Amino acid sequence: MILHPAIDILEGKAVRLARGDFEARTVYDADPLDAAQRWVNSGARVLHVVDLDGARHGTPANLDQIERIAHAVDVPIQVGGGLRSVAAVRDAISAGATRVVLGTAAYRDVDFLDEVVAEHSDRVVVSVDARHGRLASAGWREQTEIPAELVFERLGHRGVRSFVYSSIERDGMLSGPDLDEVLRIAAAVRGRFLYSGGIATLADLEALARLRQVNLAGVIVGKALYEGRFTVAQAQAALDEPARGLGKAGKGARHAL
Repeated sequence: MILHPAIDILEGKAVRLARGDFEARTVYDADPLDAAQRWVNSGARVLHVVDLDGARHGTPANLDQIERIAHAVDVPIQVGGGLRSVAAVRDAISAGATRVVLGTAAYRDVDFLDEVVAEHSDRVVVSVDARHGRLASAGWREQTEIPAELVFERLGHRGVRSFVYSSIERDGMLSGPDLDEVLRIAAAVRGRFLYSGGIATLADLEALARLRQVNLAGVIVGKALYEGRFTVAQAQAALDEPARGLGKAGKGARHAL
């Protein structure tokens, strides 16, 4: 599994929200590029960047920041937030996004989703953000009663193979992951997914790695890194450890992703 340090951009700054609440924000870096360079210099293999202004208003607002980060670091950048049109997706890729993360529009506009998947294929990731296992949309502000498992099934039928699953009630709370929930999601996903929500300690990462779910490709971590609870290198080592223990068999399983 691969650690994905999170950089959430709001009003030009790197912040973290608590449970998706835009009013419950903590600013960690006045310049998001500082966070990006810090994580990469510490060993990050990829960055997960979210344009929170874009997510809130429905159109990208921080592509200039994405471009600055892409030019300054030599790792893939996964970008989401406000990508609700084909043009917005193209603009994000032009700004330097290696992969694009779709949210609300992927559920509401199948023609848009089909066009983006046809044009960009494996560069497309869909974020399934849920409270208590039920889909939330529109920058986490609108709650539905649709089970996340059903969302994965429907998206899979439209050719989506890469996902992010975010547990909103745990996001930014340092409360640890719900391992049973992760197992349920792993059983529902036909493809690969990243987990996000509540990571607080190295033990949390180790517990996720010990689940040995071959389609759990990585973990997104934000607040715990910003607050220095562990380093990027320590986190990646925690995610790597079970694979080392499996020896050659483990390496084969990881390579299959």
